Amino acid sequence: MNKLKTEKRHPDTYELDNLSIREILQLMNYEDKIVPNIVEEALPFIEPLVEKAETSIRQGGRLIYVGAGTSGRLAILDAAECPPTFGTTPETVQGIIAGGKEALLTAVEGAEDSENLGASDLKKIHLASRDIVIGVAASGRTPYVIGALSYAKEIGAVTGSISCNKDAPISALADYSVEAETGPEILTGSTRLKAGTAQKNILNMISTITMIRLGKVYENFMVDVQATNQKLARRSMSIIQEVTGVDEQTAASIFEASGRHVKTAVVMILADATPAEATVLLEQNHGRVREAIINK
Repeated sequence: MNKLKTEKRHPDTYELDNLSIREILQLMNYEDKIVPNIVEEALPFIEPLVEKAETSIRQGGRLIYVGAGTSGRLAILDAAECPPTFGTTPETVQGIIAGGKEALLTAVEGAEDSENLGASDLKKIHLASRDIVIGVAASGRTPYVIGALSYAKEIGAVTGSISCNKDAPISALADYSVEAETGPEILTGSTRLKAGTAQKNILNMISTITMIRLGKVYENFMVDVQATNQKLARRSMSIIQEVTGVDEQTAASIFEASGRHVKTAVVMILADATPAEATVLLEQNHGRVREAIINK
């Protein structure tokens, strides 16, 4: 552990406990500014991972994130946002954390130290070769994640990894590895800071771009958003108005006629189609609004 850069003492924060609030704020802010540049250097390695995630889902597979502690919580957060934002099923993008749901709020002693547990948790969801498994670990050496990736490779699933140290053990198990070396934290070993921010950035990229490629976005609108509350219902009708130029009353009427599905409503208006026709057009064009309109 002492060899990992994420575990080393930061040379500028030896007197951290003796600094003022403003000084610590400035230090944290300065360190956080480093993260985008580190992630930028990793973009060539993130790109093929997105490509494989898209391919897996297109072929009926799932995107599975696996992690422990902060990394696992970030993975679950990213996965949990996909159904309301992109209209996916909860199964399509999943986050699995060492220790299960209990570990979301409290540390589960020893859970991350078991390779067998990593493998067994993937067996519980009936991992298949068409799935893609991405192990997330700041250290890059978490046994739980190693066990999960080892099992995924064993059954022929595509594997990826996200770590914040170079030459990470999980990279060796991944078909597509991303190493965003964030270096020492201002609070020694607290990888929920810079390392966590970098991991969140990369997870955002993977899920968002995958969903764009899968036709979940038209122009820059989330046209598969699920109107599960008043805010999202208002957003849905606002999207319909902005994309098509219809007035509020028309947008509301078409939204209801479409089964409260933004994508269908947009195609109904722009392709002058009935709900049934719009549904068929979308099916024929792999859910992509642009192609559905052009190919009417």
